[in-house]
Amino acid sequence: MSKNVLYQYSVMSALMSGAASSGVPLAHIRKHGNHGLGTFKGLEGEMVVLDGQMYQMKSDGSVTPNLERDHSDWISPFAMITFFEPTVTTKVTFSSKSDLAAKISALFPKSKNYFLTFRIDGEFEEVGVRTVGGQSNPHEKLLDVGKRQATHTFSSIKGSIIGFRTPEYFQGISVAGDHMHLISEDKRFGGHLQGCQASGEVTLTAATNYHFNVEFPSHDEDFSEADLIVDHEGIQTVEG
Repeated sequence: MSKNVLYQYSVMSALMSGAASSGVPLAHIRKHGNHGLGTFKGLEGEMVVLDGQMYQMKSDGSVTPNLERDHSDWISPFAMITFFEPTVTTKVTFSSKSDLAAKISALFPKSKNYFLTFRIDGEFEEVGVRTVGGQSNPHEKLLDVGKRQATHTFSSIKGSIIGFRTPEYFQGISVAGDHMHLISEDKRFGGHLQGCQASGEVTLTAATNYHFNVEFPSHDEDFSEADLIVDHEGIQTVEG
C-alpha cells in the first residue's frame, strides 16, 4: 500500500447537486486508506475514518461505530481517504479554526497548490460541529439539506480532528481549504468541524499529498445527468 496517496470517490459538485442515492460499499472506501472523511447514502450523517476504523456521526451528535462489521451493506456517495504517514509531528496551540489554518500553513509554507493531510489529537476547550440529517427526497441538493443541519457545541472534550486541505483550483472536485471532521476520544460524539479552540498544546501530525486519485461513479444515471457546476458560495456555506 502506498502512503499518503489521496483517494477520493466522486466529486463535491455531485453532492451539491443531490447525487447521493448510490455509491460504493464502505469496504471499497476502506481499502484505500486508514484516515479519511465523507458521508453516506442519502447524506445520512458524516463519516470519519480514524486509525482504520470507520464511524458515522449522526445529526443528534452521537456516533455509530463498527460500520464495516455491523453495516457492511452501507454505501458512500463521497469520501476522501489515505494511508496517512505523517512527515511532520509537532505541538501547537490555537484559539480558532482560522488560527489552526495559519499554524498548518506555517508548517508547510510552499504548499498552496498541494493537498495536505493532517490530524490533531488532544483536549479542546470548545468545539462546534454540524451534522446533516439526510435528504428528505432523492436528489435534494446539499445546500437544502444543510438548511436543516443540526449543530452542537462541546466543551472540554478530548478527541481527534481528521482533516484535508485542498487547493483552491480543486474547488468543486473537493472542498477547497480545510475540510475537517471531529470525533471524541470515547467515540460518543462528533461531526463536521465548524469551530475549535485548543486547551493548551495539542499534537498535530501532517503530510503533503503528491498523488491524488479520483474514482468517478460508474453506470450511475444520477451522476451522469447531474449539472456539475462549481458553486463556490454554496460549498462554503455547507462545508465551511
